[in-house]
Amino acid sequence: MSRNRTVGNLALTGYDDIFSAGKISGGECVVEKQLTELFPPEFHPFQVNDDLAMFRLSANIKQFGVRIPGLVRPRYDGGYELLSGNRRKRGCELAGILSMPVIIREMDDDTAALAMVDSNLEQRERILPSEKAWAYRVMMEALNHNGIKGESHSYEIMVERTGESKNQIFRVIRLTELVIALLDKVDAKQLAFNPAVELSYLSQIEQTAVAEAMERYEVKPSLSQAVRLKKKKQDGLLTIPVIDRILAEVKKPQRNDPTDSIRFRKYFPPEYSQKQMDTVIVKLLKDWKESTTQ
Repeated sequence: MSRNRTVGNLALTGYDDIFSAGKISGGECVVEKQLTELFPPEFHPFQVNDDLAMFRLSANIKQFGVRIPGLVRPRYDGGYELLSGNRRKRGCELAGILSMPVIIREMDDDTAALAMVDSNLEQRERILPSEKAWAYRVMMEALNHNGIKGESHSYEIMVERTGESKNQIFRVIRLTELVIALLDKVDAKQLAFNPAVELSYLSQIEQTAVAEAMERYEVKPSLSQAVRLKKKKQDGLLTIPVIDRILAEVKKPQRNDPTDSIRFRKYFPPEYSQKQMDTVIVKLLKDWKESTTQ
């Protein structure tokens, strides 16, 4: 899509101003637009899934209608770019509703990106780590393009907008450097935030090897393992076999672990995960029980 330039004085508007019903300051109004005229942004960091939350939203829309208008800007090739309200649009589609209320505003790309991120972060009840990471990155890039002097000042603005520290914002944005296989694991809570940040400093090939080793050994890298991998990378000593060896390490069992699995480790190949050992042990016990009852 071609870039749209700002028309007039378009300072960013607050959430309450954008979504108040009826007449909007500056002469803007809430208007009804057909869903076929509304298109998602070229890059939208927020997911729109047909999950339980979506079906609840659709049922609510069917009963009460869309109570908060979306925010759009005109497209050069026709229709409107839906910056905020893509979940509401999908909810309307599922409810069989053909139109929804929107606010039409002329915005350049950077102003549109900031409006999209601000409104979605404020409105959405649940934000995935990947959504938050890409939203913060979009916000940072838009601020830098929008005439903000220096990255440091951009961070100061983001601290004010998000309520998070500069260091935390930087660490959240680091997640966008992860390969999809690892970022999906962060969303699925199969990889913790802090180890994920450390792994983001590895190359894509190295990260892919980490993801494959996680699947092979059915493990979650600990923070200490991730830090060691990063240090090996910095020292030029990180190889695929090194990644495999570190992730294949046996974690010490927790104190008072009722399974006391450490006693059985010596009977299994070193690459066996705890789950694989448990499967074999259970099968052997079942076979033994069946043999004793015959």
